[in-house]
Amino acid sequence: MNTVLFDLDGTLLPIDMKDFVDTFMELLKGYLTSRDFNPDDIVPSIWKAIGAMEVNDGLITNEEMFWKVLMEDLSSKDESYDKKFRRRFQKSLDKFYTGDFQMIRYMVRPSQECHDAVMMLKEKGYRIVLATKPMFPEIAVKERLSWLGFSLKDFDYVTTYENSCYTKPNKKYYEHILKIMDKDPGDCLMVGNDVKEDMFAAEMGIDVFLIEDYMLNPDNDDTSMYKSGNWKLFKEYVNDLPKLN
Repeated sequence: MNTVLFDLDGTLLPIDMKDFVDTFMELLKGYLTSRDFNPDDIVPSIWKAIGAMEVNDGLITNEEMFWKVLMEDLSSKDESYDKKFRRRFQKSLDKFYTGDFQMIRYMVRPSQECHDAVMMLKEKGYRIVLATKPMFPEIAVKERLSWLGFSLKDFDYVTTYENSCYTKPNKKYYEHILKIMDKDPGDCLMVGNDVKEDMFAAEMGIDVFLIEDYMLNPDNDDTSMYKSGNWKLFKEYVNDLPKLN
């Protein structure tokens, strides 16, 4: 094993996902209202666009799918939702991610063991991938990493909605990472908190480690076959890994 894939939300970023989504949407609604956008129109369309990314078949990027479905749904409500609106709205969303979105960082208590484990892997010569569900733009991923003391440059590859055509738990999401990194499944370890989405990697022959602190297991699946534990235990696991450089 020489490459480690990390999930972000609920894994590197210690936060309850329901709290994250609820707070995100409340902040977004408030921001839209303050910028004279209509959240009653836009938010339901955003949810439809998110759903479309979940089942993206790979013909277009998640970014293209998001904006295609969003604008089609909005324009069906009112013809004023046109190309000019999209340009203005996209610029406003970028400002949201560098502004009001930052309030979520106060819900996060970064784990020192987590940070230490990632940096230790880098020092030992392992390649590091941020295998976050690619439904956010790079700017939003960059901001969330900054709350943890990381940057995009700390990772050899980062999945975002701009560079991905699938999402977890689609096997083609993982195949894309393997291709980009030029790795076989046996070269990799997936570290995540979501049994359905992250531990799916095991079905492809990728080794896995389940982070239990904010574990998501919607189907109550048996997890006894996975390596698992909190960040302290994962750091101990990393400490025992051989150096590659």
